Amino acid sequence: MAVESRVTQEIKKEPEKPVDREKTCPLLLRVFTTNNGRHHRMDEFARGNVPSSELQIYTWMDATLKELTSLVKEVYPEARKKGTHFAFAIVYPDPQRPGYRVKDIGNTVSGRKGADDSMTLQSQCFQIGDYLDIAITPPNRAPPLQGRMRPY
Repeated sequence: MAVESRVTQEIKKEPEKPVDREKTCPLLLRVFTTNNGRHHRMDEFARGNVPSSELQIYTWMDATLKELTSLVKEVYPEARKKGTHFAFAIVYPDPQRPGYRVKDIGNTVSGRKGADDSMTLQSQCFQIGDYLDIAITPPNRAPPLQGRMRPY
């Protein structure tokens, strides 16, 4: 008589808990933008330096990419044009060696709905202290197709 054992483990991803923005203190999000369709080079973040194009935004972990897009458009009127492309990346300290790493997280387009619009910082494992790098591409220039990162 054969005895069979079967164990299965169901891994449930906890749903994001909405942030009560009335009771939760916002975080300072340091955002760096370019208007050439490419992200900053990682060496621009080296040795305590940061690129000069910094925006400081107070927001919450449940902020969506579309919400962040609208905040950036308030500061940069030229980015309000329909069809302007925003490529978002998180810049975070490299755990293996000195310096930073980058993780592409999503894209939005001004004036159009997209699949990444409702993506939140929290859903992309953003941690307080990380930076957000946004490569802005004007509507008359197509965003780079093969990844949006420059070779290092």
